[in-house]
Amino acid sequence: MNTNLSPRPTKILDEEVKWDKTKTIISKTDLHGTILYMNDAFEEASEYNKVELIGEPHNIIRHPDMPKVVFKVLWEALKKEENFHAIVKNLSRTGRYYWVITDFEIERNEKGEATGYTGRRKAIPESIVKQIEPLYKTLLDIEQVKGEKASELYFDAFLKEEVNKSYDEFVVDLFNSEVNTNTQNSEEEKESGGKLKKSLNWFFFGDFV
Repeated sequence: MNTNLSPRPTKILDEEVKWDKTKTIISKTDLHGTILYMNDAFEEASEYNKVELIGEPHNIIRHPDMPKVVFKVLWEALKKEENFHAIVKNLSRTGRYYWVITDFEIERNEKGEATGYTGRRKAIPESIVKQIEPLYKTLLDIEQVKGEKASELYFDAFLKEEVNKSYDEFVVDLFNSEVNTNTQNSEEEKESGGKLKKSLNWFFFGDFV
């Protein structure tokens, strides 16, 4: 692949990309993370066009503020053919950033064998960013000073001692808690007597569960 078509930015900017956060970013990759398809929302948020990114590894948009252990856990889950959710800070072509929550679907052939992944990503509330960012900074600081293994050990201990959940459960519960808090006075809530809760399934697919 001619990497001259899709260079990573040489300067990282502390500035958020302006994009339509009501849209869902969609991409499809093979089992190795090579981008096979991306929609227009992906272009808008990443500031890359399809010609630049098709055939490139998905980690081309990995932001240097992201600790490696998050992606390690993500890929371990996908290789086990498990759906997975993650909160990720991505890097745009101009060096800016955009935060998203991800949902993955395993693509299969006629024999039921995994052939790739469909990733759906949507913007998240600033309140969630403020809760997850300090954890990521700690993990990254440990990684840079003590190495990736030390960062992984801390991450495992944090999940066990402070939240008593897997990372996927932590992300889902964090998101659902924030969204339900922000929508508890909505018309839907009132009509259902306060029992209707908007979940990640609704968030990505527009359905209530």
